[in-house]
Amino acid sequence: MAIKLDELMNATNLRKTRNSFIAPVDGRAHVSGDRSAPLLDKTIPELFSDTVSKYATLDAAVFVGQDKRFTWSELSDAVDALAAGFLALGLEKGDRVGIWSPNRWEWLVTQFATARIGLILVNINPAYRLTELEYALNKVACRALVTAVQFKTSDYLGMIETLAPEIATAEAGKLKAKKLPALKIVIRMGDDNSPGMFNFGDVLAMAGRDEHDSLDRISESLKPNEAINIQFTSGTTGAPKGATLTHLNIVNNGNFVTSAIRLTVDDRLCIPVPLYHCFGMSMGTMGCVTKGATMVFPGEGFDAGATLKAIAQERCTGVYGVPTMFVAMLDHADFSTFDLSSLRTGIMAGSPCPIEVMKKVVSLMHMSEVTIAYGMTETSPVSFQSSVDDPLEKRVSTVGRIHPHVEVKAIDADGATVAVGEPGELCTRGYSVMKGYWDDAEKTREAVDADGWMHTGDLATIDAEGYCNIVGRVKDMVIRGGENVYPREVEEFLYRHPKVKEVQVFGIPDDKYGEELCAWIVLKPGQIATAEEIKAFCAGQIAHYKVPRYIRFRTELPMTVTGKPQKFLMREAMVEELGLVAQKTA
Repeated sequence: MAIKLDELMNATNLRKTRNSFIAPVDGRAHVSGDRSAPLLDKTIPELFSDTVSKYATLDAAVFVGQDKRFTWSELSDAVDALAAGFLALGLEKGDRVGIWSPNRWEWLVTQFATARIGLILVNINPAYRLTELEYALNKVACRALVTAVQFKTSDYLGMIETLAPEIATAEAGKLKAKKLPALKIVIRMGDDNSPGMFNFGDVLAMAGRDEHDSLDRISESLKPNEAINIQFTSGTTGAPKGATLTHLNIVNNGNFVTSAIRLTVDDRLCIPVPLYHCFGMSMGTMGCVTKGATMVFPGEGFDAGATLKAIAQERCTGVYGVPTMFVAMLDHADFSTFDLSSLRTGIMAGSPCPIEVMKKVVSLMHMSEVTIAYGMTETSPVSFQSSVDDPLEKRVSTVGRIHPHVEVKAIDADGATVAVGEPGELCTRGYSVMKGYWDDAEKTREAVDADGWMHTGDLATIDAEGYCNIVGRVKDMVIRGGENVYPREVEEFLYRHPKVKEVQVFGIPDDKYGEELCAWIVLKPGQIATAEEIKAFCAGQIAHYKVPRYIRFRTELPMTVTGKPQKFLMREAMVEELGLVAQKTA
């Protein structure tokens, strides 16, 4: 299908926008995004309806692992059937509905069905176990839960039955569980039936004419600034917080993210990243809805071979992933047998990308227009993104420049904006900032100040051209004998070593210096190295106090489901190994 004139003009205007950023003013690290293109003042169902009306017969979504396909019209029918089914179950606008599942077609339909009638979708991490599930459901008082049967080693139905044994004898929809007092309705995926639960397919077929007739009326009553989604942050300390996002947050971030990679209705985007995360559901599904692009899901969870197969089979033009996903695809034994010539673009986010990986992604995967993005759940998520025509060096050494309608500054410990090129805590303001943490006014005030600035906790520098570089976390900064060390800087240097595949640097307690640096390194296949060799590589190249005192080689690093390194686990392991006394962190 040819690109329509209005879409071509939008892409052209965007390119101009992406190359005409407002540079930092007066030498301070404070930048504002372009505002020439207005924000989309639409709800999710309003935008979804627009896309369906334009592209009804085109492919909307392909779930390769489930052998399931939808045109936009078919997806709309499924969404309406489920939304009407929710109404038949007695769910009302503002009720919280949890979704606990890997990437399945039911997840996608649930996302847009809840939005259709103003239910607040609660994303529950597929890796959660008993305690975490109980906390999440109770924290936001989920009235209903849509769940997969299992994923990998997680027996979802078994865990639900453990937390709510009352479900074995309960009438479906009328659960009364001591540990989960708010939860009344459990809807299970798959063909089978379970005691006390509704079957997903049955809910799709449950509604009558009254419920279907009321869908448009309810959708029209929704407002763009109303809460529609809760995503739990994967903090390294304390209980997860429920970042509450609005239609306005998700619609506009999805729009700007995909505009930056020049996505159009002719594109087919491969989405192997998890739907429960912003990367999957805001940047991925919502982004595709804003353009009418086809969503392609390789499987329930990331698998390098399945992703490569999906790209080749479905002729995908773009793919999302964290750097470790791209490394896994490039290292796949059968990589050369897959035809990836259809690829053009995509997004790499979540952690730093070594330049050699980026070069291979561009040359071997044909992704000349791949971009880097930075953000956080609380900002819907993206604040910075590189341009498709930024030099490769900029795409690996920075996270790009400011997004439209977003304002960012880097501040010191006293709250003053730092100079260009100096590290400071990144603060973000604009449409993308969450409404707050659900039912946690204190944590919300700690994160979002009275002037609307979201304090990210990330240390960043902003250069004279407005490019941002994330140099670490405020709490990750290591103070060694009075010297501030940013682990990210040391990691980027160690990535230059030809034997190093992955590396994480962090601080551990030390009696003499307060803290010392430790590096955990994963070597490339077939390589052998010693700690002395790594230290020799650093000698004379970086300041002595930046050279890690402790170096450990590992076969893999502890990561979250979304590919983010869990430094707190590495730190705890080293503290135990060395018999140290852990320092308290704020």
